[in-house]
Amino acid sequence: MKSYIFLVLLLVITYSSYAQNSIFKNSDSLSTKRFKIVSTAIAANWIAQTSLASNVWYKNFDKSNFHLFDDSKEWLQMDKMGHFYSANKLSKLYTDCYIWSGMPRKKSVIVGSLIGLGSETTLEILDGFNTKWGFSLSDMAANTLGSFIYASQKIIWNEERFILKFSSHPTPYATLRPNVLGSTPLERILKDYNGQTYWISFSPFAFSSNEKLPKWLCLSFGYSIDQKIIGDNDFYFNPITNKTFNAKREFLFSLDVDFSKLPIKNRWLKAVISRFNYLKIPFPTLIFSNGKMIGKGVYF
Repeated sequence: MKSYIFLVLLLVITYSSYAQNSIFKNSDSLSTKRFKIVSTAIAANWIAQTSLASNVWYKNFDKSNFHLFDDSKEWLQMDKMGHFYSANKLSKLYTDCYIWSGMPRKKSVIVGSLIGLGSETTLEILDGFNTKWGFSLSDMAANTLGSFIYASQKIIWNEERFILKFSSHPTPYATLRPNVLGSTPLERILKDYNGQTYWISFSPFAFSSNEKLPKWLCLSFGYSIDQKIIGDNDFYFNPITNKTFNAKREFLFSLDVDFSKLPIKNRWLKAVISRFNYLKIPFPTLIFSNGKMIGKGVYF
């Protein structure tokens, strides 16, 4: 979610290496050239991310001595889900890059996951010197768990059988506090937790050796919230409309697709399609909240 610069660098790596050796084919042994490209790109991204956060995001906030901040009870923990997801996906992204370079798989997983966790930790440290926030132990716990979930699966099974995914849809709540929940469509995707859903998808056939079973077909469990306008308060009153909002948790059940398991023979197409595993595709969904269940024909 936070490393847009690295995605651009990844496209540069793709283009520069395609002519000589397809980007979608991992090196059989450690390639010094690929290793340098990957390491340079990751280092540049880490520096750029830290500089951007420090000089743009934190620029308008006062600095302070390093301190802790307990935000574990805010936003019904949806922000923790964001940390969990981001660290997991960054760990995967960096691991895939080192595997592509030819570094041994287990070492690639460990190095990639540690770098993914490290880049998230850098932002937490910057929070620690900010008067408005502080270093959040609960954020770090979510970051660590996200990287661990990816690394442990990759080491044990050499694949992700439980895949973290993300989906988003617009809500009317951002207009109530646009400075907090977002004033533009992109900001609302990132800031309006009411529109975000974090999923864990898995195939019930993943542990079977029967190759005829559709291992691409997944069950998916999601978590979201609704009517959450203020981070540390579940109640909000709008004096203009005289309408009250009571925040609530939502638990969702749906179907999903593991794009990496689709029977696609073309290596280039398979690699591209597999990238969609970052997102949950729309499907009919059951939503459980406040003791009630509702169904959505298509849920984003």
